[in-house]
Amino acid sequence: MAHFRTALRIAILVATSLCVVQGAAAQDGIDVPDPVLTGIEFSVTVPGDSSLGAPGTPAVRVGGRTVPLEYSADAQEWTSEEVTTSSSGTVSVDVVRNGQVLRSTSTRSIPGWLSLLPPLLAIGMALVYRKVVPALFFGVWVGAVIAISFTPWALFKGLLDAFEVYVLEAMANPDHVAIILFSLMIGGMVGIISKNGGTLGIVERLTGLADDSRRGQMVTGVLGIGIFFDDYANTLIVGNTMRPVTDRLRISREKLAYIVDSTAAPISTVALVTTWIGYQVGLLGTAIENIEGFSQGAYSVFLNSLPYNFYPFLALFFVFLVAYSGLDFGPMLKAEERARNTGKVLGDDASVDEAAEGEELEPPEGTPYRAVNAVIPIVVLVGGVLVGLYATGVQVVGADASLFTIIDEANSYTALMWGSLLGVVVAAALSLGQGILDLEQTVEAWYEGLKSMLFAMIILVLAWSLSNITDVLHTADYLVSVLGEWLPPGVVPAIIFVLAAATAFATGSSWGTMGILMPLVIPLVWAVLAKNGMDAPAHYHILYSSVSCVLAGSVWGDHCSPISDTTILSSMASGCDHIEHVRTQLPYALTVGTVAILFGTLPAGFGMHWSIGLAVGATLLGGILWIVGTPVETASPSLEKTGAAVEM
Repeated sequence: MAHFRTALRIAILVATSLCVVQGAAAQDGIDVPDPVLTGIEFSVTVPGDSSLGAPGTPAVRVGGRTVPLEYSADAQEWTSEEVTTSSSGTVSVDVVRNGQVLRSTSTRSIPGWLSLLPPLLAIGMALVYRKVVPALFFGVWVGAVIAISFTPWALFKGLLDAFEVYVLEAMANPDHVAIILFSLMIGGMVGIISKNGGTLGIVERLTGLADDSRRGQMVTGVLGIGIFFDDYANTLIVGNTMRPVTDRLRISREKLAYIVDSTAAPISTVALVTTWIGYQVGLLGTAIENIEGFSQGAYSVFLNSLPYNFYPFLALFFVFLVAYSGLDFGPMLKAEERARNTGKVLGDDASVDEAAEGEELEPPEGTPYRAVNAVIPIVVLVGGVLVGLYATGVQVVGADASLFTIIDEANSYTALMWGSLLGVVVAAALSLGQGILDLEQTVEAWYEGLKSMLFAMIILVLAWSLSNITDVLHTADYLVSVLGEWLPPGVVPAIIFVLAAATAFATGSSWGTMGILMPLVIPLVWAVLAKNGMDAPAHYHILYSSVSCVLAGSVWGDHCSPISDTTILSSMASGCDHIEHVRTQLPYALTVGTVAILFGTLPAGFGMHWSIGLAVGATLLGGILWIVGTPVETASPSLEKTGAAVEM
C-alpha cells in the first residue's frame, strides 16, 4: 500500500508539473504553434496594443533570423506569418524591439517529413491489415506522440490525447455533429421504410426497370446524378436504396460502392446548385480578393473554371462506360465474376457491420410491398433539404437575391438535419397510418436502421480526428512547400492537381484540402503568371484551370484515400467491406485521374481548348477499357417469391 501511495504521489506530481509548464507557456503573451516544421514558415501572434511598438517596430527573433511584426488595430495584436527556423528540437521565440527582449517563449521544431507519418501509417495499416478502425486510431496515436515529443512518457500521453483531445475535438465540432445526426436519421428512415415494405416495393419496381445487371448499374448511376445537391445525402440514399436491387441482380457490393462513390462527389463539385458550390466559391472569393490587377468576381471565375474540371466529368463518364459496356478489370473484375458466378455479392472474408445487412428489418409476413411508402419519405427528405437550403439562405440575404447567392449563404448542415428528420417523421406516419407497423415496431425499425450507421460514424470520427492531427502537424503546409517551389507556368495546373490529390489522400478530406490550398495556390499562380509577363486575359485559362485543379484534385485524392469520409460512407451505405471498396475502386480512379492529368489538365495549361481535352480523355478511357477490360456475364434478376402483394 505504501508503494502504491508513493507511485500515486509521483504520478500526481508529474501531471501537476506538466499542467504548470503548459500554463506558463500559455501566459507568456506569444501565440506560437507547437510543434512547427523545420524550414517551413509559421505564424506568430503577440497580443497587445500599438504601444508595444513604441518606440520602434517589434520583431520576432528565432535563431539568428529576425522578422518584423505587423499591427492590426481591429484585432489588437501583432502578427507575422513568415517566421521560420532552420534547426530541429526546442527553439526559442523572442519578441524584440531595438535589441531588447520584450517577451520570450519556446516551441519544438520537427522535420517536415514526420508530418506525413500519421496519415501514411494509417493508410498503409488499413491496406495491409484491412481493418480501418485500428488503422485510423493508430495514425491518430502516432500523430499525438509526434506532437508531444519522442519519449516513453509521450508514448503514453499520446495514447490518452488521441482519445481525450483529438477524438473529442472531432465530435465537439458542430458541423461534424450535424453530419452524424443526419447520417443516423437517414439510417433510421431507411430502417422504417425497409420494415414497412417500402424498400422492397422499390426493389420490385426497379428490378422490373433494370431487368439485368447492366441496366441495374445504369439506374444506380442515374440516381447518383439525380441526387446532385449533396455528396453525403447522395451516398446514403443511393447506397441504401439500391443495395437490395443490385443484390438481386448479382452486382457485387464493390461495384455498387464504386458507382455510389464516383457519382456523389464529382456531381456535387460541378453541379450549379449544391452544398459544395457555396463553399467553393466562398473560398475562391477569399483567395482572389487581394490579387492586384484582377477584377473578376468569384462566381465568374468558378464558372470559367468548370470546363477544366476534367477528373469529375471523366469520372462520371467512366462510371456509365463501365456499366454499359459490361467490361471490368483489376480487383473489380474478380469481384464481379464472383457475384455473377456464385451469387455472393460479398467476399467470404469481407468485414461488414452485421447491422448494415438489415436482417432484422425484414417486413412482417404478409406486408404489402408499396413502393410509395419509401418514395414519399425519400422525396420529402430531398425536398426538405432543398427547401432548407433556400430557407436558411433567404434568412441571410433575403428573397430578392439570386438563387445562387441564396444557396451560397445557406446553412447546409441545418438543411440536411431538417430534411432527415422530416423523412423519418413521414416514414413513421405512413407506417402507422396504414396499420403496417405499430408504434413499438416503428421505433424498433428506426433504431435498427440507426444502428446500421454506427460503425460508419465511428470511422468518420476517427477520420476527422486524423485530419485534426494533420492540422496540428502542418501536413498540408509541408506538401505545399515541397511541391510549390518549382512551378513553371505551363505545368502549374497539373502540379496543383497532384498537390491537391496528395493532400486529400493524406488527410482524407476534399473540403479540408480545398480550404487549405485555395487561399495558398491561387495567389501563387497569379504571382507566377505576373513574373512571366502572363497576367493578361489571354493567359487566364491557366488561372481557371488551376482553380479547377484544386477542386478536381481534391476529389481525386478523396476517392483514392481509405480514410476519406465520403469513401467510408459509400462503402458503409452500400454494405461493402471498406478496404475492398478502396482496392477495387483505386485502379479505376487512378486510370481516370492519369488520363485527366496527361491529356486534359497538362495540355490545357499550354493553351489547348478544354473541349478537346474532354473529347480526347473520353476516347482514351473507352480505348483503355476496351483493351484491358474483360466482359462479365450479364445476370438477370434472382427474385425470391415471397407471396407478398406488390403495390405502388
